[in-house]
Amino acid sequence: MQQPVLHPQQHRPQRIALVAFSGIRAFDVAVIAEVWGTDRTDRGAPLFELRRCGPGRAAVEMPGGLTLAPDRELDWLSEADLVVVPGVDDHLAPVSEPVLEALRRAHGAGIPIASLCGGAFVLAQAGLLDGRRAVTHWNLTTLLSAAHPAVDVVPDALFLEDGGIWTAAGVAAGIDLCLHLVRTAHGAEAAATIARSMVTAPFRTGTQAQFIEHPAPTAADRTASDVLAAVRERALRRLAEPLTVADLAGWAGMSTRSFNRHFTAGTGTTPIQWLLDQRIAAAQQLLERTALPMPEIARRCGFGSEVTMRQHFAARLATSPRDYRRAFRAAG
Repeated sequence: MQQPVLHPQQHRPQRIALVAFSGIRAFDVAVIAEVWGTDRTDRGAPLFELRRCGPGRAAVEMPGGLTLAPDRELDWLSEADLVVVPGVDDHLAPVSEPVLEALRRAHGAGIPIASLCGGAFVLAQAGLLDGRRAVTHWNLTTLLSAAHPAVDVVPDALFLEDGGIWTAAGVAAGIDLCLHLVRTAHGAEAAATIARSMVTAPFRTGTQAQFIEHPAPTAADRTASDVLAAVRERALRRLAEPLTVADLAGWAGMSTRSFNRHFTAGTGTTPIQWLLDQRIAAAQQLLERTALPMPEIARRCGFGSEVTMRQHFAARLATSPRDYRRAFRAAG
């Protein structure tokens, strides 16, 4: 999931192609339209050009009695900067060859393609996931593996990328992926602006493991969850400090081993990884919003030194803090 930061579009709106065909899920269509189809330029968000691309201009039927009217033919995919495929309800239903061929052509032209939830089955039908890592809703991973054995199905990621193709887990993870794609193209502040408008988190850490069905939580489980939430809030207020897992465990009144187990079960990630995620996110915002020198940003975000911050940016974002600032402050 640690992909290079993309350069923001500076000369024209970023072009997003929503692939419209019979059977796509209305929820995923709504997510795509909410993220890229709403004008929030008055709040500082980028301007996007979202087009609904289908095999002809006939209305596309969606489950639930809804319809969607394409406004472009499938050949517009070749003009897009990003192609997004909604999920489908019937995961094994054959998708029309014109849709599959349009996706193959777009990928062949180097255009990034993203699918939400069951949209991974569409990309798999097109052969685009053969030999690649992909994710879908946790309840569909076995079906995807059985129907498309050439796909390397990852069971617990929220979203991931392999070879210019993004796939996402179910429902809310589609929102996570869409906001992540905004973040990589336009910066953390742009994604945060859209997320605030949608009343959702700009990003979530962890994996699908936290959402797989489990027995109902006990009172002790709920108490531990409340304690961990308080610990995370306290940590966010003290990122500048050299926090350790032992520190967090002490705040929770747990042993380090018990704290690690409860934290990972509740968030899908380890305390150390969660802390690093928060430090990087805080640094991204300061790089975009302020002219603070690098050593001060590193200090405020708890990296200790500019060298350490640079190492983590290189490992996580495949860029340097200076290049990140240069790209996204200019865009803002």
